[in-house]
Order: sequence, then structure tokens, then C-alpha cells
Amino acid sequence: MAAPQTKAKHTPEWFLKFLSWRERKIKEKNFVILLALFVGIFAGLAAMVLKWLIHTIGHFIIHIGADPGLHINFAYIIAPAIGIVLAALYVRYIVKDNISHGVTRVLYAISQKKSRLKRHNIYTSIVASSITIGFGGSVGAEGPIVATGAAIGSNLGSLFRMSPRVLMILVGCGAAAGIAGIFKAPIAGMLFTLEVLMLDLTTGTVMPLLIASITGATIAYFYTGLDFEFFFVQSEDFLMGRLPYVILLGIVCGLVSLYFTDVMNMMENFFGKFKNRWMRTLVGCLIVCLLVFLFPPLYGEGYIAINNLLDGNVAAIAQASPFAGEAADAWFIMLFIALIIAFKAFATSSTNGAGGVGGTFAPSLYVGCLTGFLFAYMVNYFDLGIGVSSKNFALIGMAGVMAGVMHAPLMAIFLTAELTGGYSLFLPLLVVSTISYGTIKLFKPYSIYTMRLARRGELLTHHKDKAVLTLLKVNSVIERDFMTVTPEMNLKEMVDVISKSNRNLFPVLDPNGKLLGIVLLDEIRNIMFRPDLYRKMTVATFMSIPPAKIDVSQSMEQVMKTFDDTGAWNLPVVENDRYVGFVSKSKIFNSYRRVLRHYCDD
Repeated sequence: MAAPQTKAKHTPEWFLKFLSWRERKIKEKNFVILLALFVGIFAGLAAMVLKWLIHTIGHFIIHIGADPGLHINFAYIIAPAIGIVLAALYVRYIVKDNISHGVTRVLYAISQKKSRLKRHNIYTSIVASSITIGFGGSVGAEGPIVATGAAIGSNLGSLFRMSPRVLMILVGCGAAAGIAGIFKAPIAGMLFTLEVLMLDLTTGTVMPLLIASITGATIAYFYTGLDFEFFFVQSEDFLMGRLPYVILLGIVCGLVSLYFTDVMNMMENFFGKFKNRWMRTLVGCLIVCLLVFLFPPLYGEGYIAINNLLDGNVAAIAQASPFAGEAADAWFIMLFIALIIAFKAFATSSTNGAGGVGGTFAPSLYVGCLTGFLFAYMVNYFDLGIGVSSKNFALIGMAGVMAGVMHAPLMAIFLTAELTGGYSLFLPLLVVSTISYGTIKLFKPYSIYTMRLARRGELLTHHKDKAVLTLLKVNSVIERDFMTVTPEMNLKEMVDVISKSNRNLFPVLDPNGKLLGIVLLDEIRNIMFRPDLYRKMTVATFMSIPPAKIDVSQSMEQVMKTFDDTGAWNLPVVENDRYVGFVSKSKIFNSYRRVLRHYCDD
């Protein structure tokens, strides 16, 4: 009786009455739309708080670093390390939970946790990422705001006792609103949930996602005005004669995306080998500080460098660098930008590996901008035919690398257009994003966010069959009511066991619970009624070996492949080589239909 009293104490009676009234008076679809509106408001406000914190901390740090009394640039040498250490201390001693890889954790929650995110995720990513980025960590704020928005949607839905299917929609609404708020890009926010989080666009999801995205963007416009995130004025029209260069840039962006992804994975593995977390923090801080000191555009999100390139201010890229005096030399500019492109992935992965909190969204935009600009700069410098606009190609490159890194061409197209107002370049944006995506797909079937989960078979995708199998777990379909026998038992004892069982299959175990074989009723039916054999034959003489065994750690997709390969209808399940139970096709099919109706109901 104690448990119900505790629950009643924590849940006010008026709220329980409201939930009961809501179920009677408001249809679920209408209530989900109302929740999507509030998720959009809260996620949009969270995006504004995050941007304000980052800019406030950043301006303060740069102001200190610009003190003429100092002989070194404090902001570029020391500040990133201070931010990373502070964020690491906050995560370790206050949060006491892993909040890195925000988008991947949202994907994991959708596929493995019934779309439930912890309550602290609503604010902890904001605090940690604002410290990391504000002090100059070379990461973006978009991953943290996706985690924050998704946590808002998950916890708001849980508060009103919504089903896992609705929670999944609300998680998508929160992520979409977060992206829409941080970038002022409602269409991109919605497309993010479809391409990156891989939610299906159905009649049940389209309206909530649209409402949340538009609401998040409206909050951003209300607080920051109607200006675009990046200042871009198209001074040169795009001519169809330059289309071959766009196609070539698409291939280059795909290869740069491949390089960026591989370096991020390599560095993640590198930092994962450190057993001492403070040694990992020290090494990461040293890498970041050295790179930022040599290449100041790697400081923070890098949006200042993007604006300079989109504005045609090339010389500003080397400002505050030890090599600033060489900025007038074209070869230096090309080499300097190429090195920034090469080292951005190292700076981003080292920031996260050392204990900072941030995403790869902004870094992919940044690398794309520099890739497009460098491509155009080299075409014009070496006079390789028709001259191209470096500003236009910088914008196009942003979409290209983002499409490749995130495997999200539609989101990259619309996000770039919404960020800059560059809708007149829609055709080249389409071309470069599609080609970049196609190029990296030849090498990487999954995005930088999804590959970790895909390796473990924990990724929920648009493929409904695979999605449902991902949601099913072996433990949930194990049947344990089989009577076991031992190899020493004689036929008479076997018949006695059969008479007490309602099954036609009997696992044979040794004294330690290890599965030795199985006895099928059909296979011994011809000797069951021969008393002369009762004492002569033992189970060991007529048991058979199962065609395969299922391990409890296997994914349901692997289980179904085993069933297909063996043609069996029942297979034994083991854990550490000890018998657990059996799985049957009929039980899996019944569970499959139930989950399909529950999660994929339109």
C-alpha cells in the first residue's frame, strides 16, 4: 500500500482530474498539436538563452584578450582550455551523466528508450555548451540545442502520460524547434527530424512538426529581428555555364565530408583509449589551444570567418594569426584556408574529447564555406576557364559539406538558403548537395550521428520493417515454459515428462544449465509406446542438436536472419552459453504486429 500513497503524494489530485478530463474531452491528435505548440515555445526560448549565453561569454573573453597591456592573445591561447576544463568539471561533478554526442543520444532514446530523455537534459547541455563555445571551444551549439529541445518534448509528453509513439513525435518537435530557433530556419528544422532523426512524415507527424518548427523560428525572429543569420548579398548572378564547376564542387564536398567524418571517428577512438580522464582533458586542451593560436578562425563556432568570406573579405581570415603579415599573398591564402579545413575536424573532436560539450553541425557549415571559397579562389587564380564567384561558391559549399557529413541533402539545401537568404542559388544548392551526398554514400552508408548506433543494431530508420525489428528485443519474446530434461534420463522418465507438458519440444541440459541438445516429440513418437525400450534408451541416444542458437545480446534483425538461414520455427536462447528459453516465429510475428500498430499508426 505504501507505493500507491507515495505516487498519489507526488501527483496532485487536480492534475489527475485534468488528465482524466483531457482524455474524455480532447482527442489525442488535437492535444498533440497543442503540446507541439508549447514544445516549440520552450525550445525556441531555450535556443535564445543558449545563443545569448554564448555571445555574452564570448564577448567578455575576447574583450579581456584584446587588452593592450597583455603581450599574448589570452582569448586564443588560454580561454578554450579554461572553457573545456570548466565544462568537464560541471559534467563530472554536477551533472554526473554523459551528455556528449547530443544528436546520437536523441537517436538512441528514440530507438532504445521509448523516446524518454532524462529531465536534466533540458538544461545541462545549455550550460555545458555555452561554457565550451563561449570560451572558444571549436564546436557548434546545434547538437546541444537538439538534445535540449528533444528533452523538452520528451518530458512534456511524459508529464501528460503520452504513449511512446506520441513521445517520439514530441521529441522530433523539440529537435525541430531547437534547430529552427538557433538558425531561424523552420523548414530546415522540420527536415532535420526527417533526415537525421529519421522520423516518418505522416499525417500524424506533419502538423506537430510544422507547428513546433514555425513556433521556434518565430521566437527567434521576435527576439533577434528579421535579419538572416549570415549576411549575404548575391552580387553576381549564377550562370548555367558554371554548372560543371558546381558538379565538381559537389564531388569535392563529398570527399571533404568523408575526410571530416573519418578524422572525427579516428580522434574519438584516440581519446577513448585514455584511461585517465584528466590526461585526456590535458591532451585535448593542448591540441585545441595550439590549433586556435596558429589558426584563429578555429576559435569558437567560426561564424565570424563565414560572414567575412560571404562578404568577400578574404584578408580577414588570417587576422590575429602569427602569419597575418602574409595575408596579401594568394598562395598563402590558399594554403592557410586548406590547413584550416584540414584541422577543423581535429579541433572539434579534441574539444569534445577533452570534455567540452558541443556539436558538429556548425563545424560542417564552417568547413563547407571554406571548401567552396577555396575551390572558387583556386579556379579564378589559375584561370581555369569561366570565372566563378567565390562568395556564391562559399555559400554553395556550406550546403555540400553539411549534406555529406549529416547525410541530409534536403536539410542542407533549405538550411543554407534560410541562413543566408540565398534562394536565388537554389539550383546549384540542389546539385552540390545531391552530388556530395551521393559521393559520401559510396563510402559511408550512415551519417556521423547514426554510424555508432548502426554498428550496434540500435538505429531506428525510415524502413518500417527494420525500425520495428530495432524496437523489438530478444528478452521480450523469450518463452520460458519448456520442461527440461537431462541426457541420463531413460525413455520412461522422458514419457513421464511429456505427459506433464503442453509443449512438443524439450531442451536437454547438463547439471550447469548448459544446452546440450533438444528432444522433439515428433521424432520419438514412434518409440514412446514401446515399454520394452523404456529402460534401454536414454535421452542422449535420441536427442538432436538444434540448427542454431540465439544469444540474448543479438539484435532482432540478426535473429530473423538466423531463422531465415535455418528454416527453423523454434530456436533456443542462451546467455553465456547457459540455456534461457526459446524464441518462436509465431511469438515474434505477434510482437511485430503489435509494435507496428503501436509505433507506426498514422
